[in-house]
Amino acid sequence: MPLPRRLLAAVAAACLAAGAALALRAGPSEPPAGAAAAARPAPLPAPIPGYLLIADRGNDRILLVDSRKRILWRYPRPGRGSSLPLRFDDDAFFGPNDRTIITNQEEQHTIQILSFPAGNVLWYYGHVGQRGWTAGYLNTPDDSYLLPNGLVSVADAYNCRVLFISRAHRVVREIGTAHDCRHDPPRALGAVNGATPMPGGGTLVSEIAGSWIDAFDRHGRLLWSVRAPVSYPSDPQWLGHGRFLLADYARPGHVLIMTTRGRVLWRYGPPSGPGELDHPSLAFRIRSGLVAVNDDYRDRVVLISIPRHRIVWQYGHTDVPGSADGYLNTPDGMDLLPYRAAMALPAVRRLVHAR
Repeated sequence: MPLPRRLLAAVAAACLAAGAALALRAGPSEPPAGAAAAARPAPLPAPIPGYLLIADRGNDRILLVDSRKRILWRYPRPGRGSSLPLRFDDDAFFGPNDRTIITNQEEQHTIQILSFPAGNVLWYYGHVGQRGWTAGYLNTPDDSYLLPNGLVSVADAYNCRVLFISRAHRVVREIGTAHDCRHDPPRALGAVNGATPMPGGGTLVSEIAGSWIDAFDRHGRLLWSVRAPVSYPSDPQWLGHGRFLLADYARPGHVLIMTTRGRVLWRYGPPSGPGELDHPSLAFRIRSGLVAVNDDYRDRVVLISIPRHRIVWQYGHTDVPGSADGYLNTPDGMDLLPYRAAMALPAVRRLVHAR
């Protein structure tokens, strides 16, 4: 996920924004001018094939919502404390068995694993409020995932590396080298904005400076590297068949589908109006023809139809941050709990039926 707003100016100086902007203009054309008005949410029955987990960063909470925009679960539970409170929860992803949630706290420099839906802290890594690069420390952690082999992966953003950490708090592997912030993968990486698992144990990485997208195999060997035509690449997601999905963390923001050779196959990004995105941090395919997007600075999560180039559903009130039901404040992470997986968990079934 993107770095805090007040750090953007420092990061932008390291980015090759001018060249990226030219490349972006050279890509496929935007929708016609009237598309901004057409981007208003249109009715779509049950667009979410399950339940959407949202890291509501500005409110220091995590929500689980359904297609009818009902909150089924939240963390921390109202009136209940936590042994390790959230602070700027940048991401939230389900573990492999959907019985855990992993979340990274950028400004707190920690990672937490929570039980789901009980909401107990099972494990954490890092030192609260202390950044560092030696064993046990992180510097603005981003995109933490609980992997099928039990390891935790994380983009250790300002240490310019990706770490793989055991549950015994030991770093067992890393891509990049602390304090060696340059594009020379796998030996060195620029500031790392995203590190997403790929099939077969690989990792898809985005470097802010130069807008590089790098793919590594399960041993950390470089598979390919390509520059994206964006000013700030955020959280690439592998789609298969040589394609990946990418958010452009800018205003106006964009969502792109690209090939590993750098060709843009699809792009969304109205320059103004209700369909405009303001610093989208994560886009992932929620089902065929539909992508979910964190529209961070417009305080909403939206679903965008790929063939129609328009927003068809949203949670949150556009440009109105809040903490009441139906509102978000700078949402910065999300994941999908498929319906079948949810119904396989008795405690989740009870949550759904209670509504």
